Amino acid sequence: MQQLSAQDASFVYLETPHTPMHIGSVGIYDPSTAPGGFVRFKDILRFIASRLQGARSFRQRLVRVPFDVDHPYWIEDPEFDLEFHVRHIALPKPGDWRQLCIQVARLHARPLDLSKPLWEFTVVEGLDNIPGLPPGCFALVSKVHHAAIDGMSGVEMSAAVHDLDPLMAEPDKPDTWQPENMPRVADLLTRSYFNNLLQPMRIAETIGRSLPGMAKLAVQAGKGDVSLKNSRAAPKTRFNGKVGAHRVWDAVPFKLAEVRAVKDVVPNATVNDVILTVVGGALRAYLLDKGELPKETLTAMAPISVRQEGEKAALGNLVSAMVVGLGTQIADPLERLRFVHGEAVNSKAMTNAVGARTLADYSKLIPSGLAGLGARLYTRVGAANMHAPAFNCVVTNIPGPRVPLYFCGAKMLAMYGTAPVFDSMGLINPVYSYGDTIAVSFTADRDMLPDPDNYAKALRESFEALKAATTQPGAKPANENKPAPKPRAAAKPRTAARPKTPAKPAAKRTPVKGAK
Repeated sequence: MQQLSAQDASFVYLETPHTPMHIGSVGIYDPSTAPGGFVRFKDILRFIASRLQGARSFRQRLVRVPFDVDHPYWIEDPEFDLEFHVRHIALPKPGDWRQLCIQVARLHARPLDLSKPLWEFTVVEGLDNIPGLPPGCFALVSKVHHAAIDGMSGVEMSAAVHDLDPLMAEPDKPDTWQPENMPRVADLLTRSYFNNLLQPMRIAETIGRSLPGMAKLAVQAGKGDVSLKNSRAAPKTRFNGKVGAHRVWDAVPFKLAEVRAVKDVVPNATVNDVILTVVGGALRAYLLDKGELPKETLTAMAPISVRQEGEKAALGNLVSAMVVGLGTQIADPLERLRFVHGEAVNSKAMTNAVGARTLADYSKLIPSGLAGLGARLYTRVGAANMHAPAFNCVVTNIPGPRVPLYFCGAKMLAMYGTAPVFDSMGLINPVYSYGDTIAVSFTADRDMLPDPDNYAKALRESFEALKAATTQPGAKPANENKPAPKPRAAAKPRTAARPKTPAKPAAKRTPVKGAK
């Protein structure tokens, strides 16, 4: 038996019938590369069965302590049944992209069975009318509970069922898995008693580790190296209330080389800065169209992995977070990118001052029973509709492989992400990169985002506008040949090459227009 951390357990406590807390992916595969040129469902079952030893999450189930007086435990499921977890459906004709999006949203909206290992794979056939896909392609829609994995540890499960070639070689190590007996209630309560005796010591340790970081943050804020404005509540939007039971999903791919070319225009900017800017532009356009754009910038929570080198295979979540302004009050795309980059630098400095690992450990300060009770009461009374949100949405970036992957011999053509929404946060944007593509997916509450086509269109147009702004004559020299603004964070900048002589004089920019 292995006990869940406080952070992992929080995803169990946060789950309600309307807020299932699982993450996942949508992979699209071409079976023509498999032996024989096709893949049958029984081949997929046999293939996954041979790879179960590659990730512990496949056969571990949750055991909750009575009354949630302590965090749950993982045990090796004595009733594991592979066919319960791997399902098979097909899209009706014509089998287009919109039908796939609707089906993914339906699958994602259904909670996992908490009495089973917390994952599901659904093979979706019938993708016959999606531009750019060869005939016979299928999708694999995965769902894994957030209590079991974060975006980075989920790589273990993905690696277990993917190969670097279509040959499907058998694993080197034999499967030595053994099931466990269900623990007795008395044993769970005894463990809880001793664990709770140590809780005050854990709280004191976490607070003690955070004090030096708080002092460092206060000094940096006093010097003006760090701004604390990101600590304010975000403006209220349609995405920040109580969520319902239904979801929408879509994904928009971009060429990774084009994203990198855009980020090179602003010194030290990152791919993540560009993606945040694109999301900010899309939210600006979408809310302007509704007449609902706040004057203040919308903000996004961006998870940060605190997984160390020796913890890559560790089960569960090892993440902290930073909050970044999206520049939705700025009309000019290039100015928005500069704003987002400055916000990201500042937020990273704040997180580094306190310590990302320490921030992640704050979840230990909440007693397990109170955490579950608080989550249920928060949903029941609709508290999300009564206060300003801490942030408006989530943008989580998960780097993927640059080389082709194969599932049961079928080549992966594309990979997209799905993620949970919850009360006060009804929009999340998982960002997956694979090969030469980076895709911005989104999962949202259907009542909050009833027209996902419009938001997907806004994402495309936001990137095209940003790309056009950064390729205008004079855009790059104007930025390279004047001193960069002093960063608010005391962080060592990455190298940014400057030409000795400019190619042409800097072009005069038009003033930035604010939100209407």
